[in-house]
Amino acid sequence: MRFIVKNNRLHPVYEKTAQSFILSNAPSIPQPQMNTQYPINEDLQTLLQGKQLLHDDLTHPYELIQEHYENGYLQYRKSIAFEKNKPVCRRCGNTNPSLFAQFPCARCQEEACTYCRNCLMMGRVSSCTPLLSWAGPIIPPETIDSPLQWDGQLSAGQKKASNEVTQAIMENKNFLVWAVCGAGKTEVLFAGINEAIRQGKRVCIATPRTDVVLELAPRFKKAFPTIPIAALYGGSEDRHLHAQLTIATTHQLFRFYQAFDSLIVDEVDAFPYSNDETLQYAVQQARKPTSSIIYLTATPSEQWQGECRIGKRAYVTIPARFHRSSLPVPGFTWCGNWEKAINKNVLPSSVKRWLKERIDADKQTLLFLPKISNMKKILPIVQTLHPKVAAVHAEDPARKEKVLSMRKKEILILLTTTILERGVTLPNIDVAVLGAENRIFTESALVQIAGRVGRKAEAPTGTITFFHYGKTRAMVRARKQIVNMNIEAKKKGLIDD
Repeated sequence: MRFIVKNNRLHPVYEKTAQSFILSNAPSIPQPQMNTQYPINEDLQTLLQGKQLLHDDLTHPYELIQEHYENGYLQYRKSIAFEKNKPVCRRCGNTNPSLFAQFPCARCQEEACTYCRNCLMMGRVSSCTPLLSWAGPIIPPETIDSPLQWDGQLSAGQKKASNEVTQAIMENKNFLVWAVCGAGKTEVLFAGINEAIRQGKRVCIATPRTDVVLELAPRFKKAFPTIPIAALYGGSEDRHLHAQLTIATTHQLFRFYQAFDSLIVDEVDAFPYSNDETLQYAVQQARKPTSSIIYLTATPSEQWQGECRIGKRAYVTIPARFHRSSLPVPGFTWCGNWEKAINKNVLPSSVKRWLKERIDADKQTLLFLPKISNMKKILPIVQTLHPKVAAVHAEDPARKEKVLSMRKKEILILLTTTILERGVTLPNIDVAVLGAENRIFTESALVQIAGRVGRKAEAPTGTITFFHYGKTRAMVRARKQIVNMNIEAKKKGLIDD
C-alpha cells in the first residue's frame, strides 16, 4: 500500500508515483480531528478498540476504514520504522537484523519491501503495512456491582497477598507475587480482578503457554459467570471478542495496543517469555499508559530476587501451600558418570536402588532427564524393573494421553524432559532428576520440578532427589530458596509441621 498526503490527511493510492510513499518513509503520520457528526461503524469500533490490527485482519472495505481515519476515529501507525537506518518492528519490538527480510511487494510495488519475520505468525507486517487502532471514544464498560461468585476460603498467606494485589491494581502499581508452587496464586487474583471490573477496568491475564489458558479460562468463567471472558491463543474462536477480562498467551498480546488497565503476567519466569524481549515488549505495549502490572511466579530470576531484598521491587511472598505442610526439600545424591553408565545399558546403583524402593512401595514416580536421547537410552533399562514405565517429551504426539494415563495410575514411572516441570499436578508422587548438573536444569527449573511433590492435602509430603555428577550453583540455590520459604512460613505461622 502507498500513500500521499492531501489536506493534511493520508490517502491510499495504488500506483507508484513521485509523490507517493510507503508508510515507513513518512516523516510523520497526520491524525485528523474527530468529526463528532460522523456515524461510526460500531463493529469496527468493537474490533479495533485497544488493538493494533492489519487490514487483512478485518473484513470491512478499505473505503470504510479510510473514512474512519479521515474523520478522526481511526489511527494509522507504522508497522516497520527505521531508526539510524535499521528496521524496528512496531508490533513486536524486534530489532534483530537477522529477523527482517525483504520481498518484491505487489501492494507497494517496491522490489525490496522490508518485513518482520519474528511476528510473522500473527500476519505479515511490512514497510508499507499500517497498523490500525481505534482513536475515537471507547465503548463504555458494563458496571457490575459484584461480578465475583466464589465462596472459597483463602489461607492467611493468600489473604495477605490478595489484599496487596488488590491495592496495587487500584493504585496502578507494578507488583510481584512470589508464591511457592501449589500456593494457590489463581485464587489470590479473584478479589483484585473483582474490584477492577466493578470500577469498569479492563484486565488481562497473560501466560506463556496455551495449556494454561485452557486451564484458567473455565476456572475464571465459573468464578465470574456474569461477564464475558475472552480466551485467546492460536486458533481461538474468541479472537475478536471484546471483553473486560481476557486470558491470553503472551504471543496474542502483539495484537493489543494500550488496551488494559491491569495486566497480570503469570509464570513470568517461564520459557519463552523469560528470555524473549519481544514478548516483554508486547506486555508493555498492551497496557494503558496509566495501569498496573502484576507478576506471578514461584521462581523469580536472581536479579528480581535481589531487587526484592533491597526494596527496589514491590512484592509479597506466599511461602506456604494452602494445606499448611512444609515444602519437600531436595536431597542431593552423587551418581557418578551416569551418561557413561546408561550408554553401557546400566543404571547407576543409587538411581536403581531409588527406583526399586518406589516400585516396592507402588509409589508413582516422575524421573526428569536433560535430553530426549538420554531418555530413549534409559527407558528400556527401567522397563526391565517394571512394565508400567513410559516416557514423554515435547515432541511426543501422545504426550497428553500419557499424562492422562499417569493420572489414572496406569503408569507407575514416567520418564520426562523439562516439559512437565510445571503445569501438571499429580497426587502422591516422588520425583527425581537424573543429571541435575546439566545446565538445562536452572534454579528456576529445579524449584519447579521440586514443586511437583506434595501438592495435595491428602498427600502433602514426598521425596525429591537430585542425582548428579557434581553439584552446581543452580542446585544449591534451588534448595536454599525452598529452605528459606519453609523458614519464612514457619515464622509467619503458615505451616504446622
